[in-house]
Amino acid sequence: MAPRPRIKVLVVDDSALVRKILTELIGADPGMEVVGAAGDAYAAREMIKRLEPDVLTLDVEMPKMDGVTFLRNLMRLRPMPVVMVSSLTERGADITLDALSLGAVDFLTKPRLDIAAKLAEYGDELRAKVRAAAGARLRSQAGPTTPPRGVPPAYSADAVLTRQAPLHFRTTERIIAIGASTGGTEAIKDVLLGLPADAPGVLIAQHIPKNFSEAFARRMNRLTQLNVVEAQDGQQVLPGHAYVAPGDRHLMLVRDGARYVCRLDDGELVNRHKPSVDVLFRSVAQQAGHNALGVLLTGMGRDGARGLLEMREAGSPTLAQDEATSVVWGMPGEAVALGAATEVLPLPSIAARLLALVRVRDPGAPALDAAS
Repeated sequence: MAPRPRIKVLVVDDSALVRKILTELIGADPGMEVVGAAGDAYAAREMIKRLEPDVLTLDVEMPKMDGVTFLRNLMRLRPMPVVMVSSLTERGADITLDALSLGAVDFLTKPRLDIAAKLAEYGDELRAKVRAAAGARLRSQAGPTTPPRGVPPAYSADAVLTRQAPLHFRTTERIIAIGASTGGTEAIKDVLLGLPADAPGVLIAQHIPKNFSEAFARRMNRLTQLNVVEAQDGQQVLPGHAYVAPGDRHLMLVRDGARYVCRLDDGELVNRHKPSVDVLFRSVAQQAGHNALGVLLTGMGRDGARGLLEMREAGSPTLAQDEATSVVWGMPGEAVALGAATEVLPLPSIAARLLALVRVRDPGAPALDAAS
């Protein structure tokens, strides 16, 4: 059997030191090869023509031509998988979200050069994202994925929230729980755009750093009819509102008397993530049961698959994004394999299906057709 061809990567960054570090970290994987390193967009353009890389890592902020402008031109003339490398700042977060809307597959923050011990963990994340990007489908099409080979232990949701039988309250108040990772910021946007201003409260766990989660919430608030905020501990969950998990906390749903409220937790990484989709889904299964609806969108790895199964077992309708419209069919694919999804749908159909299911006030009643 012939060996699999190595993934050819082009590194683009205006810092010579960052180029060197990224090159060494990527090159540590025998399945990858850095074929070139460019200091600006113009040099990168010539290298792409000559070297034909499979994946590009692209600095967000560069001289001569910024990363977003270059990405816009690249996706118009020669679409290819791109992983953005961004500074962990408010400006970096806003620009990175622009890049994801233009077609970048994923992003990660700049390496912390002052903490050498963190570079090994950073290298695992970088290589996992490059590998996933190489197999990803651009413009909402999906391909194979490999979960990250992270240093942190892969704790289950048990590390944060003990599994319990769902509570049964006499209420018709609905809750929508959404989880996503790679490609998720755009997929979540598509779902939220299809929800009206009086939709049930929405809780969102997207794998994203802290500063980026706040910027993402602001962006969704501008674009959709919902009032979208970064979740705060003890915040009441209201219809017409969506709550994005902070990038460094688990988001859970709890009952406070007759109200649903957000609970934030700084516990262990679950499936090497905080926030974890499994933690959110488990809490929703336990606290809302058949009054909840679960949605698992595009993402690398398996976080959320078991949580979605727990929601289904608690009586919740559960939707998974299909392979054809996922950037990476890792998380939803795992859920489908587990039998966790009551329905597998293309991304453009998910919002309408949620609204149809919300109209089924009696959880035991037959589901309405999305077009009704």
